[in-house]
Amino acid sequence: MTPKISIITATYNSAATVQHTLQSIATQTYSNIEHIVVDGLSSDNTVAIANQFVNVKVICEKDKGLYDAINKGIKASTGAIVGILNSDDFFPNNTIVQSIANAFNQHNVDAVYGDIAFVKPNNIQKIVRLYSSNNFKPSKFKYGYMPAHPSFYAKKECFDKYGYYQIDYKIAADYELLMRMMYTHNISTTYINEVLVYMRTGGVSNQNLASRYVLNQEIIKACKANKVSTNMALLSLKYFTKIGEFIKPMLGIKQ
Repeated sequence: MTPKISIITATYNSAATVQHTLQSIATQTYSNIEHIVVDGLSSDNTVAIANQFVNVKVICEKDKGLYDAINKGIKASTGAIVGILNSDDFFPNNTIVQSIANAFNQHNVDAVYGDIAFVKPNNIQKIVRLYSSNNFKPSKFKYGYMPAHPSFYAKKECFDKYGYYQIDYKIAADYELLMRMMYTHNISTTYINEVLVYMRTGGVSNQNLASRYVLNQEIIKACKANKVSTNMALLSLKYFTKIGEFIKPMLGIKQ
């Protein structure tokens, strides 16, 4: 089976990196991909770059931020499976989408997820942090853990049934959505033992102490909304685990 897989890329003044992102999708060996770029009226040449790719559908209009743009892309998608590749991220090789399709076909699940790697913006072959989803289970949401969101692909019917990203969250809408689907509604999932996405360092949720504080406050809000008991002390424990994510690349461990 070759189900259509829709990949959503939200952009805004992303000209510096978006071509690499789009190219990493265009060169995938999997044949049944729908790629939708949702642009928030960029003032640079992001849209012009996207329009160079003949198989990319571009939606260009004002939005209310990243999660609103992603929601627009999901709603416009026609694939049975939906995932996200951000405009400064890329696939590490050309068989990633095939691996995702294989996991859905073999396990008959609602969603899949895997690992991601963070790389230096000026040296994308240099991995500085490995985020493994291998040991994740829904009970860990209360500690602030979640599967690596950029590696998460779900059946579109899950979004239609359980809802989209909540745009009142500035940073943690991905966390809330995964918790809602995997904990509250207990969708079926499987783990792919592979690095599915390379991310350039410098994401909003990891920039500084202020953004981390906002992130944790939103995680507490998401837990409360999904009837999960947590507090700031429990959430702080995850930072000890993160140390290992930086040590692995230093030791040459790739997963």
